[in-house]
Amino acid sequence: MEDIEIINLWKKQNEKIDKSLYINKKLLADAINRKAQKALVSFRRLTTTGIISFVIYLFVLIFLLYYAVLHYSSAANYFIVSISAIILINIKGFTDYIRHLFLINNIDFDGNITQIQQRLNKLQLSVISHARIMVLQCPFWTTIYLSDAWFPQTVGLAYIIFQIAFTLSFTYLAYWLYKNHKIGNLDKKWFRVMISGSGGASIKRAMDFYTEIEIFMDGENDF
Repeated sequence: MEDIEIINLWKKQNEKIDKSLYINKKLLADAINRKAQKALVSFRRLTTTGIISFVIYLFVLIFLLYYAVLHYSSAANYFIVSISAIILINIKGFTDYIRHLFLINNIDFDGNITQIQQRLNKLQLSVISHARIMVLQCPFWTTIYLSDAWFPQTVGLAYIIFQIAFTLSFTYLAYWLYKNHKIGNLDKKWFRVMISGSGGASIKRAMDFYTEIEIFMDGENDF
């Protein structure tokens, strides 16, 4: 009889421990969710500000293109081609920011942690893709000021060589950055700095919180 009582007591104690562990896990998950939400506040603010800035910036660029086409002369060829490419790249950047805002607003922080991690990962990949495309505008800023009226016919050979080298160096830089904008480089400081302006730092902080909870859960399972 005593053995049965001991077993029943042991079962009840285990139930209390399991319930306590469940509550602790739930409280930990809620705390992590709040921290992640707080970390992403700056990302949401940055994205909203970025959308407004893109609208103003694109308006200015499109106006300049419209003016150049309206008062067309061959002297503006370099400018028209360069600013057209810059506009197209920035339109893509503008749509990326809208997508980022949509993605972050669709994260349910009261839902499953695995799903939250998947959505954060998707958001991170989108930010990397955005930064990757934006670097492609670099070479066009080295030709936007050129004019058929004076280049290359009225400049010396030294300047022509300089301009070609200048444009090619930025073309190579854009290619190198485009090639190296990938998730595998997140452990490199220069890359984290590159994407921080697009909100990469905020997303990484949020993802790190969920890495902590995974480590905690794994540690519990070892016992």
